[in-house]
Formats: sequence, structure tokens, C-alpha cells
Amino acid sequence: MLRSVFLKSLRDQRRALMWWGIGLVTLAVMMMLFYPNVRDSGAAMEEYMKSFPKELMALFGGEFTEFTSPEGFLNSELFFLIVPLLFLIFTITAGSSAIAGEEEKGTLDLLLSNPLARWQVALEKFFAMVIATLALALSFWSGIAVGRVAVEMDIGLERVAAATLSAAILGMAFGALAFALGCISGNRGLSIGVTSAVGVMSYLLNALAPMVEFLSSLRRLSPFYYYIGADPLRNGLSLGHAGVLIALSAALLAVALVAFERRDLAV
Repeated sequence: MLRSVFLKSLRDQRRALMWWGIGLVTLAVMMMLFYPNVRDSGAAMEEYMKSFPKELMALFGGEFTEFTSPEGFLNSELFFLIVPLLFLIFTITAGSSAIAGEEEKGTLDLLLSNPLARWQVALEKFFAMVIATLALALSFWSGIAVGRVAVEMDIGLERVAAATLSAAILGMAFGALAFALGCISGNRGLSIGVTSAVGVMSYLLNALAPMVEFLSSLRRLSPFYYYIGADPLRNGLSLGHAGVLIALSAALLAVALVAFERRDLAV
């Protein structure tokens, strides 16, 4: 008899988590190894980066301008786009597969044949996604820690942890959206597609709002704003911003549980 959907879900993801973890550590270390070249180029690098159109820099590097400082380098090269993108890919895939994926494969009926309430199955699957996301965040942070020593980068690991945790919380919010859509529709493709579209629009809103006047008032509608708007790499984790993303995840989880309880399942 299945006793823990939570542990089974983590066990089912163990190989994917291993490769994701290796990939994130490798990415972190490799990017850190480029830092000495950027740091040593000094003013030349600053002038080179300023030669790019402001719109292009805002889209791919944000509002960060001190590219040769540790914070500027990590923010522009990793934390503004690449890191949240990777977390979104993982959590959207995991969230959409948790219920809708099981339903489409025809294995959800096996789970529900156990003496477990529907809400319990859904809740344990969701928290398995949360733990897996935090494990990947720890892997990425470890890669930065190793690279920091290798290149003698002067940056506190607690600030790196804050930025990494903020990215993980952002990923959980989008994972919760994918999870909720999967519970509502039972369609994994729909869940991935809609959540990915929302993610792209949210990113563009946050990136372009500082340059487009009519978007500036809408920037706070973007989850990406609450991820990086307070610059956690320089200032530490903003409890207010993190709280917004956590509250959003909790609200979407509640919607998912209610929808899953009431829906006729295709099993």
C-alpha cells in the first residue's frame, strides 16, 4: 500500500533532479570562471556594454549597469534572466506533470485507489515540487560558492543565497500556476502552454516597464518584479516581495485543491 505520495514523487524525480543539479552547478562554476576577465577589463568592459542599445540591455540584463562588480556581473549574467528561466522550466514542467501528467498517462487512478483523499494526493505532490525546487536552489548556490573561491570574488554567500532563494520562490509561483491549471483541466499541454505564456509576458512587463511609460504603472503586476525588483543580491531577501510570491503560490494551491476535489477525472 502506498504510504507517501510525497516520497514517491521525489523518488520518481531522482534522476531528473540529479541531472538538473549537475547542470546548475556546472553553469554556476563556468559563469564564475569568466568573471576575472570581466573584472580585469575594468573601464573597457563598462564602455563596451554601454555601446549596446538601452532597450536591448534592459531586455537581457535589466537595469544593472556596474558590470564589473561582483553584484553587477552576477545580476546581469545570471540572476536577471538565465536563473529564473531555468527555475521556471523546471517548476512548470513539474507542476503540470504532477496531476495532469499522471492523468494523461492513466496512472492517477492507481494513486487514488489508495486510502488517501484527493486533496492529500495533490498537496503531497505539490510539496514534492517545492522540495525539489529548493534542492536545485541549493545546488546552484553551491556552484556559486565553489566558483567564488576559485576566482576570489568578493561577495557574501548569504546575499547569493537570498537571490537564489528569491528565484526559487518565483519558480514555485509559476509551478503553482501550472499545477492549478493541471488540476482544473487535466491537460498537461494546456498547463505548460498557458503558464509559459504568462511567464514570458511577466518577464517582458518587468524588463520593459522602466523604459515604456504606460507600462511603468503595471510593473507591480509582474511576479518578476517581486523576484528581483528589490535586488536581493545587493540588499538581501525582501520579505515583503517574497511574501507576495508565497501568497500567490498559496492562493493558486488552494484553487488547485478545490478544483481537483470537484472535477470528474479522466481515468
